[in-house]
Amino acid sequence: MPRRKSKRKEFENLLIKDAGSKAKGIATAPDGKIVFVDQVVPGDKVDVLTYKKRKAYYMAKPTAFHQYSKDRIESKCIHFGVCGGCKWQHFDYSAQLYYKEKEVLENLKRIGKLDIDKSYPILGSDNTYYYRNKMEFSFSNKRWLTQEEINSDEKIEQKNALGLHIPGMWDKVLDLQECHLQKAPSNPIRLKLKEFANRQGFSFFDPHEQTGLLRSLMIRTTQTDQVMVVVQFCDNLPEQIKEVMEFLKNDFPQITSLQYIINQKKNDSIYDQEIHLYNGNDHIIEKMRDLEFQIKPKSFYQTNSVQAEVLYGKLKELLELKGEELIIDLYSGIGSIALALAGDCRQVIGIEVVNDAVIDAQENAKLNKINNASFYTGEAQDLFNPDFINVHGKPDIIVVDPPREGLHKDVVKMIADIRPDKLAYVSCNSATQARDLEMLKDIFSIEHVQPVDMFPHTYHVENIVIATS
Repeated sequence: MPRRKSKRKEFENLLIKDAGSKAKGIATAPDGKIVFVDQVVPGDKVDVLTYKKRKAYYMAKPTAFHQYSKDRIESKCIHFGVCGGCKWQHFDYSAQLYYKEKEVLENLKRIGKLDIDKSYPILGSDNTYYYRNKMEFSFSNKRWLTQEEINSDEKIEQKNALGLHIPGMWDKVLDLQECHLQKAPSNPIRLKLKEFANRQGFSFFDPHEQTGLLRSLMIRTTQTDQVMVVVQFCDNLPEQIKEVMEFLKNDFPQITSLQYIINQKKNDSIYDQEIHLYNGNDHIIEKMRDLEFQIKPKSFYQTNSVQAEVLYGKLKELLELKGEELIIDLYSGIGSIALALAGDCRQVIGIEVVNDAVIDAQENAKLNKINNASFYTGEAQDLFNPDFINVHGKPDIIVVDPPREGLHKDVVKMIADIRPDKLAYVSCNSATQARDLEMLKDIFSIEHVQPVDMFPHTYHVENIVIATS
């Protein structure tokens, strides 16, 4: 049979002139199409080999570098380029901030077709490493092998892994020797637990067979130096589970909340799972300025605690509260935004779909002696309706901090119908934020735009938009 012709293309000496979605560099091919290139930064000049072709663009990997950007730096982590945890460790942080701010403003103008009169410079993070308060690691009995290992003649005996998934591969886990995203004792717990499990001969999870004792490891830390560890098991083997938990309890006495889950379903989500407390408290305490928050295994809290203070402080500043406002906070989680605003308004009402989070929010209000905040369980598009407004009153301000997919169309319509004096839209996805605001632009004018970097060395960025009717 004739050999099938490869559809891959090679392009030489492409200048990376911009940074685009998901941290990919942008160049222009000789045929005029856009080329999205992995693991490069603006200013690099490279040869590339394409691996995907679409009508308007190519996706490519670099094969040779002819020029390195002035903004390129040495990455800190030995796993950079393979691990999916950080995409921009090789990119100077001030340059990262420039392109994150640029993307936010371009999305608002291009997707949202919005007039932006007042935007503030992005607020960077003082801590660019060890800033995450939550990490989730996966166990696997078939770790990701490097190309060198694959090419080697040596037989690989140890294939167990405890680490992060290879980007885009649900069944491939990179065995982490180090991670610079979460402060101690995160690395020692992960490394010593893997060593102990291997020594004891405990089975690691097989994602294809859906078997194995050890499935995942969650570690949460706080600014108050409290530590939560939650181990997810698949096989229900009580004696081995006890051995694992006793090891963690004895070797890491600084763990203030030690819990476990037996999860035998096909995904790692814990929101429908029973959580067993093994030792310590069922929560840890995080502080944000003068507030305290109880954090439990299922709680959503901003991943960067220090920058959460910056984010919520800036939100409060931009809202210019007078003390008489009624605020409705949609997607309120454990009440972090609502309680941060409660001291400066008449009343704040939160709506959240996860009932456990609503209970957490109510407990956090009591913990902080806040009496003007109430929380209700329900989907925003269902509960946030005319009857709800008739009971609680028309809000002066609506605050939304939705998931990455943005607002449900019924929520957008309800906001338009209510027409509050102010809308505060906090988002980790400026593209869907722009899409939603475009649907409201005949009612609201954009007053303030404030990007806040919560995730150094990644392409993610948080953004606050304040709009007035």
